[in-house]
Amino acid sequence: MARAARVQHGAAHLFRLSLLLFLFLIETAMNGSFLAKGNEQGLFGGILEAAAFSFINIGAALLLAVFCARLVTHRSIFAKLVGIGSIVFYVALAVTINLALAHYREVTGSLADGAGAEVVRNLRANPAGLTDVKSWLLFAIGLMFSIFAFIDGWFVFDPYPGYAGVENRLVGRREDYIDRKKELIEELQDVRDDHNEKVEDIVKDLGSRRREHRAIVDHRTRLLALFAQHQDQLERACNQLLSRYREANIQARTEPAPKHFGASYKLDRIKPHISGDDLWSEGDVGASIRGAQEELNAQVRLIGQECERGIEQYRDLDKLHPDGVNG
Repeated sequence: MARAARVQHGAAHLFRLSLLLFLFLIETAMNGSFLAKGNEQGLFGGILEAAAFSFINIGAALLLAVFCARLVTHRSIFAKLVGIGSIVFYVALAVTINLALAHYREVTGSLADGAGAEVVRNLRANPAGLTDVKSWLLFAIGLMFSIFAFIDGWFVFDPYPGYAGVENRLVGRREDYIDRKKELIEELQDVRDDHNEKVEDIVKDLGSRRREHRAIVDHRTRLLALFAQHQDQLERACNQLLSRYREANIQARTEPAPKHFGASYKLDRIKPHISGDDLWSEGDVGASIRGAQEELNAQVRLIGQECERGIEQYRDLDKLHPDGVNG
């Protein structure tokens, strides 16, 4: 089959159902005014009887069109014969029901009064023996509404039995496939985003560590400078103390002062031990951190490329198995 299935849904399906209800209500109202003649309950009784006839008239046309007449399009010979027989049966049934309704209008009384038996006798004796033009009008209206219901029922589903079900299953599987592909793509993107988020946190942490390292190096440099100044201060204080001591000693001595009294005191300086592994080198640490950041950024780009490659592979599935003609 080279055509797409006719699937009714949404506004079109609602319109067809509304049309059937409209036909039922209109036929009931029009037939009710005709059948009010001779009915003891007047217009109300006529509408009740018309509703029963309309239900049978439209319901039979709808059921035969949906479940039987569509078989005429089936490839099976037996199903075709059943469909043809259903159409013939529908035509006979529709004519019979509407003729019976027209004859019933001409019979005085109601079904409870035995009018139904007289209608059957009239149908057997002379089906076309209607004497009132309004009866013929009632027959034409009922038959027209029955045909409308039959045509509407024929198009409620696809003309070929079961084809709409295949189309619905195909659409459902296609939607499942699209949803699953979307979920997998979102999972890939979540993995990429999670990885990138962690790498960004690491890069930010490296930057803060670099600032901390710079602060530590600066503090160490200041501390070493303060320690050197402290040793200089100790040497000056020692020389001042020795100077006063020597002056007092010279004044109290009867002999000349020793020669070393004129020499200044030299403090043995303590040199801080600095590691030779260049750990305190600002340039080396900064270069190492920049190298690590560049490597992490490269990983982010690689993860992004792999994610796009994976998404493209999912999309390539549509190219490997393109949608063909339905059927």
